[in-house]
Amino acid sequence: MREQFDDVVSADAVKRLKPAPEPYLAVARAFDVDPAEVRLVAAHSWDASGALAAGCKAAFVARPGMVPSPLGGRPDIVGADISEVVDQIMTMDIE
Repeated sequence: MREQFDDVVSADAVKRLKPAPEPYLAVARAFDVDPAEVRLVAAHSWDASGALAAGCKAAFVARPGMVPSPLGGRPDIVGADISEVVDQIMTMDIE
């Protein structure tokens, strides 16, 4: 599956696990962009909260029984499945 991606950034490189800010910030550094230009798509609220705390955007896949964390920031995109999330991202990028 690796060949399907141009690049892979791992938390192993920064020796901190998510939701610490370092893994999210490493992605921004790897692509030489501001963290506000990075969007994490996650199905775990702690992951979305970590990205938001690092200054990134977040989209949340609200699988059955899963809700965004009330303790972290609120993702600007929330969808019932990955297709719904992708549709919202595509719509936002067009506007």
